[in-house]
Amino acid sequence: MLHLNIAKVSKKSSLLTILLLTVLVAFTGCKKEFESTFKTNLPVAYMGDNVKAGITGKPNIILVLANDFGFELPTYNGGQSYSTPNLDAMAGNGMFFQQAYNHPDGSPSRIATLTGKYNFRNFLYWGYLPPDQKTLGNMLQDVGYKTCFAGKWQLDGADTRIRSAGFDQYLVYLPDGKGQRVNRYKSPQLYSNGAYLRASQVQGKYSEDLLFNFMSNFIDSSKNNSFFAVYATLLPAQPWVPTPDNPDYAAWDPANDNRLSNKTKYYPGMVNYLDKNIGKIVQKLQAAGVAQNTVILYTSATQTDSRIVSKWRGQKIQGTKTNTFKYGTNIPLLAYWPGHILPGQTSQTLIDFTDFMPTLADIAQIPVPTTYGTLDGTSFYDNMLGITGKNRDWVFCQWDNNPIDNVPVERYINDAELKLYDTVGVGNGKFYNIAVDPYEKSPIPDSQLTPTQLARKAYFRSVLDTLHK
Repeated sequence: MLHLNIAKVSKKSSLLTILLLTVLVAFTGCKKEFESTFKTNLPVAYMGDNVKAGITGKPNIILVLANDFGFELPTYNGGQSYSTPNLDAMAGNGMFFQQAYNHPDGSPSRIATLTGKYNFRNFLYWGYLPPDQKTLGNMLQDVGYKTCFAGKWQLDGADTRIRSAGFDQYLVYLPDGKGQRVNRYKSPQLYSNGAYLRASQVQGKYSEDLLFNFMSNFIDSSKNNSFFAVYATLLPAQPWVPTPDNPDYAAWDPANDNRLSNKTKYYPGMVNYLDKNIGKIVQKLQAAGVAQNTVILYTSATQTDSRIVSKWRGQKIQGTKTNTFKYGTNIPLLAYWPGHILPGQTSQTLIDFTDFMPTLADIAQIPVPTTYGTLDGTSFYDNMLGITGKNRDWVFCQWDNNPIDNVPVERYINDAELKLYDTVGVGNGKFYNIAVDPYEKSPIPDSQLTPTQLARKAYFRSVLDTLHK
């Protein structure tokens, strides 16, 4: 408690003290709404290296990979069609990386995320994680982390592959990599410990509720140990159907009616339900007493389905999934770590999905593995803490959606402003200023490039020439 002896301070000091206390009370009142879920308890002073040096133990890590959750959806990034208060609060109490890039579709993004490698090294075909590839799960399991995977797997191999990828526990959808839609949400087909859950365990229940309960139990059982969880949400991907918060949910029978899959009226509720579950995870960490020792990284493996049209920063935006232009791959990334990441920060650090491997190694205070083959990522750990760190100069993507079908490959390299496609494939060597032409409608001929842009294009060309088997 603060005690003031008014008799011993000057009149000027008293007025200053009263003013400061008044501002403090007003500020405290403004924070109450966020603090109900997002309790920060930040250090009094934020001093970069001192914060980094003060981290003790191995922090817990939760990596959230949403499904078809595009840049235009969350309010914190200018979205105007949906309610995302928990993600907004996470952004307001953490760091928003505005120059993160995924792949145009899910399987390539997930493989790059888990293995830290560009697709030309290990992407053989859709929905398949080669058995010789080590993952984030292996890296952290090998240094004592408890590990789990919850949600969309779709990387084949079922129990054997999930466990060999380094995950002690799992509850997943699509263990064999094949597609299924009808039982994604209500009465879902979820798989754990080598078998699908029994009908009696899932009847009438909602997949994301079951996944949250699994995550909650994992946190409880692992809170006395460092833990790592991948939460690969099913939401808000198709089919677009009612959530338990919608009155239509009770009567909807997924076994007999898949017509609702194109009812976009349910889509806003699905976005909101995903956001609600993120808030529940934060609340669970607080209740378990591990919130300040847990890093949450939130992003999406894919952009929004093209059949969804949303309002973003005053304009209508059609979903951009499976497109290689900037708005098809530039995806928001949030980093939330109470007491370590200064709140309300934005960063222009370039990030691609191979960067999770070295970043998680830095969070866990371990070296990047040397036995996993060539790794392509650059850690953004220091940047996350507000420290001047290693910055990548470009991001790269090779999108060969299905190599066995001989679909033309698309290879490109970009920074925040400029982008060059390889001469091989659909891009045909085209060069764009994506800062002003995000839909890449106007390739720039060499005759119109400045000397700086010509030099940058030549540099990109030299880098592309090294990124192949």
